[in-house]
Amino acid sequence: MRASLIAAVLVAGTALIVSEAAMQPTAEERFTLYALIAAAALVAGCLCWWLTRIHRRLPSLRWTILVVALTAVGLTAAVVGVSAATMFLALPDVRFVLGALTLGTGPGVLVAFGVTGPLTQDLRQVAQAAQQVADGDLTVSTGIVRRDEVGALATSVDRMVAQLAELEAQRERGQAARRSLLASIGHDLRTPLSSLRAALEAIQDGIAPDPERYLATMAGDIELLSRMVDDLFVLARLDAGDLSLEQFDLDLSEVADGAVDAVTPVAAQRGVQVRLDAQGAVTTRGDGQALHRVLRNLLDNAIRHSPDDRAVMVHVHARDGEATMQIVDQGPGFPEGFAEHAFERFSRPDAARERHGGGAGLGLAIAKELVEAHGGHIAIESSAGGGVVTVTLPLTAPTGAKPASPR
Repeated sequence: MRASLIAAVLVAGTALIVSEAAMQPTAEERFTLYALIAAAALVAGCLCWWLTRIHRRLPSLRWTILVVALTAVGLTAAVVGVSAATMFLALPDVRFVLGALTLGTGPGVLVAFGVTGPLTQDLRQVAQAAQQVADGDLTVSTGIVRRDEVGALATSVDRMVAQLAELEAQRERGQAARRSLLASIGHDLRTPLSSLRAALEAIQDGIAPDPERYLATMAGDIELLSRMVDDLFVLARLDAGDLSLEQFDLDLSEVADGAVDAVTPVAAQRGVQVRLDAQGAVTTRGDGQALHRVLRNLLDNAIRHSPDDRAVMVHVHARDGEATMQIVDQGPGFPEGFAEHAFERFSRPDAARERHGGGAGLGLAIAKELVEAHGGHIAIESSAGGGVVTVTLPLTAPTGAKPASPR
């Protein structure tokens, strides 16, 4: 109602200015003219209020536009007729003016009817697309290309549908990943738990021929379970963004030296030598504990796949503005096509092999997450003599590197 009153006042003010400038009425005519303008403005305001009340009840936008157009033409004809009669025009002149208005109304209505057709059709398409989305169809598109508000609405609907489709795809991928996670965890936990149960029952029943060997096997199974739980915990913190990484200047040669010392006792059990080839201080900025874990995971994999009495090499050097760590083993290398999904969780070079003692397939996944968190890159390849894993990190100028990792 307030908008209708404001519109009426604006129309009346405009009409007064135009009439004064164009007609230059006498004092008597001015009174009559002002009265007509006030009456016309009042009627226009009432019609505007009435149209705002009923237009939402009309079955189509086309009907709304036609009703508005006919109301505007009718009001114009009424104002012209009354004005002509009041201004003492001859009756034939009044009839001529009204006839001309009526004659112009027909083509105007036809134009309005034709223009509103595509508009209402496009709005129906938007409504149908929204209904299909509500019914679960996320492949729908409005197919509308316009530069007006209807086009903007259609574009927003299409963008919304695309975003919903992407969210649905992410949800499905997440569900598939969770199912794979649960299946992999169940499989990986079953083997060491079954081994522990069998060894424990053998010791309890007194049928273990060598209890000390059984206890050593149980300790190995417990260590495997502990590593698996620890890896899952790290991955959960990475996914949640809860793993904070400290940033210090680090000497990667020291990080590698600490990791080599940590895995040497395990490697020595199979006669595998772990050697470090470091070209002086190679400095980067990052979290020493996290990078130590990366190298531990990569070295564990290399030792596990290296033949007995062979060597695993760790090369640390600066090249082309990057700090590079390269782990090379003398095993069979990576199978063809494995590089594409090597860093996926629970991925193994041979998924069909026995998992006992082979890890949970999380080492490379954790290494990738931690390396990328440092702004680096990790890649695998097979050489003529085994597998190669290369880690590249941003190289920084040495400014007093801090101790990198526990020995």
